[in-house]
Amino acid sequence: MDTLKEKFGARLKEIRKSKNMTQENLAEITGMDIPNLSNIERGKKFVSSETLSKLATALNVSESELFNFGHKKSREELIDEIQKLIHSSDLSNLEFIYKTLINLNLLN
Repeated sequence: MDTLKEKFGARLKEIRKSKNMTQENLAEITGMDIPNLSNIERGKKFVSSETLSKLATALNVSESELFNFGHKKSREELIDEIQKLIHSSDLSNLEFIYKTLINLNLLN
C-alpha cells in the first residue's frame, strides 16, 4: 500500500503535469531545488506546511486538492459505474455512447 508521502508525491506530479509544468518550472516558481522536488514527487520526502502552501499557490490549487487521492477509481469501479450508466440509459443515450466508443476506436 502506498504511504501518505507516496500518494502525495504522485498527486503533486499529476497536478504539475496537468498544468504542463516541468519540475524545473515548479521549482523555480516555488524557490525549491529540483532534487528536493523530485524526492517529494517520488514519495521519498514530505513537505513542510510552508512548502505545501507554496506548491498549492504555484499550481493554482487549494492545499486540500493536493491531498485528493480518491479521485481515481479502480478498473472494477469504472466498469461497474459504466454498466450502471448503460443500464439506466434510454435508446438515444445508448446510441450516443456506442458512437462515442466507435469514434474512440474501442469497439472495432
